[in-house]
Amino acid sequence: MPTVYLNGSYLPEEEALIPVMDRGFLFGDGVYEVIPVYGRRLFRLAQHLQRLQNSLDAIRIVNPLQESAWTEVLEEIVCRNDGDDQAVYLQVTRGPAARRDHSFPDQPQPTVFVMSTPVTTAGTETGTAGITAITLPDTRWQFCNIKAITLLPNVLLRQQAVDAGTAEAILIRDGLATEGAASNLFITRDGSLITPPNGPTLLPGITRDLILELARKNDIPCREEDIPQPELRDADEVWLTSSTREISPVTRIDDRPVGDGNPGPVWRRMIDLYQEYKEAVRRGEAV
Repeated sequence: MPTVYLNGSYLPEEEALIPVMDRGFLFGDGVYEVIPVYGRRLFRLAQHLQRLQNSLDAIRIVNPLQESAWTEVLEEIVCRNDGDDQAVYLQVTRGPAARRDHSFPDQPQPTVFVMSTPVTTAGTETGTAGITAITLPDTRWQFCNIKAITLLPNVLLRQQAVDAGTAEAILIRDGLATEGAASNLFITRDGSLITPPNGPTLLPGITRDLILELARKNDIPCREEDIPQPELRDADEVWLTSSTREISPVTRIDDRPVGDGNPGPVWRRMIDLYQEYKEAVRRGEAV
């Protein structure tokens, strides 16, 4: 039975309970993070905790734990659960209130929940055939840079993609391709890597930022700029990235091939660099 953390206690998953008046349950009033673990080492922990802080600040929840306490809790959850490679999920809600009211309670006591599941990481082999995607209008709210637990629009968009027999939906807002329903977006054109700039229309991805860092260190041309929908259709390569997806090449969009319909050379270069970085994390030589 997996061990989880809830409000100061480590306990079996089936024993973890929250009050029905918790605002996360009633309103989706909270934020979350997903942190990969390689070789039982937390991946880019400082960056994930900073994004958590940014999300908490944006919705006006005081961070319930100091960075050192977060580190202790997360490392303990990794230690108590199976798998050298894991995905750690943490969630902070505004906590329970005496009555259901849209306005904040006077003295909120945030609910802190952490769990972990073993994962089989993607690796280079996932790019043999690539994945397929569809484009859909972005029907989400205006603060997509907040990693909020209110994910119903994302859920419905991803389900439309699944219903269409594809792996992901690439979202279009004001004529621009922004990101996937649960992923960041990259394209390549003439050997250059392009991703939309950070802003309220997309989540500032930790994997996204690492890809840009690796590209710059290894002389792969890259830049952050808007991607009009026609440029998405005409791209040489398209990738979708996330902490759990890692770097997935998209080989068909809206039932049309991307480039020659196969994962491209820039992706092959980047996935090798990414796997090298992961191995360095496992050896304790990178974070």
